[in-house]
Amino acid sequence: MHNSHARKYSGGSLIFFLLPFFLGACQPSPEPVYQGYVEGEFVQVAAPLAGRLEDLAVRRGAHVAAGDPLFTLEREEEAAAVAAARQELAQTKNQLADLQKGQRPSELAAIGARLRQAQAALELSRQELTRRRDLFAQQMVSAEELDRARTAVQRDAAAVKDLRAQLTTARLGARADRIAAARAAVEAAAARLAQARWALEQKSRPAPVAGLVFDTFFEAGEFVPAGRPVVALLPPENRIVRFFVPEPMVGALAVGQPVRIAFDGRDEPVPARIDFISPQAEYTPPVIYSRETREKLVYLVEARPEAAAATLLHPGQPVSVRAE
Repeated sequence: MHNSHARKYSGGSLIFFLLPFFLGACQPSPEPVYQGYVEGEFVQVAAPLAGRLEDLAVRRGAHVAAGDPLFTLEREEEAAAVAAARQELAQTKNQLADLQKGQRPSELAAIGARLRQAQAALELSRQELTRRRDLFAQQMVSAEELDRARTAVQRDAAAVKDLRAQLTTARLGARADRIAAARAAVEAAAARLAQARWALEQKSRPAPVAGLVFDTFFEAGEFVPAGRPVVALLPPENRIVRFFVPEPMVGALAVGQPVRIAFDGRDEPVPARIDFISPQAEYTPPVIYSRETREKLVYLVEARPEAAAATLLHPGQPVSVRAE
């Protein structure tokens, strides 16, 4: 009787002792947490031309909108080049217009007067030829005089034809090839003016995008080499979170999947979406590959936070990532 009671008691105690383990096995496993950091993709703003930094319009930590002025380099030489190119273009346009107009009105009037004189002489020669023919028919003049009258008509007719051609040419202006050359000169001058204006505009750089002025690399008065960045901008959309996922867990993630980003100083996590999953695995730390070390394989994953919360993240900041 006593032994039977002891067996029942010991069996109940075993069940009571193991119950927490069975209940724990039924509980869902917590979501894995991945460690990572924030990284910024900076927009480096530089001028393609060299020059002394004349004005730095922004300071580190400021926020700028697209189109706001960032910096200006000295540009006296470029401004002078624009003025010279503008004068050259005006000169070539005037030359083209002069060639297209033809000769001056006074010159046209002189040619017209000579033409009228030649026409009057031709009319007189024709009348004289008619009289000579009549006299020759009456045998009152010789055949030689009649030939001289014919020659005079032909000479005066040729003079009229020549002056008419001169007047037409004078009204037309220069020849087609000279006008074409003048047009080409105008186009070349316009191109040089556009190039000079471009160089002048490059000496003053606006913000290409809105964002935070993350850093400035020169001070006013310093010489800036061509192509050297002067200001580094960090747009909100260029802040990304990079974290590493073990090889057994990377298959559960997908591009576009939402994640939650937690960091010190904020209780509520920041929402983000996976933007990139590296197709290539890497070791961390480096080890020799074997079946036993397979768990050390990790994949780089990048996530972009929503625009409203992106400004809460700072480059280099450590974060914890949970997948949803």
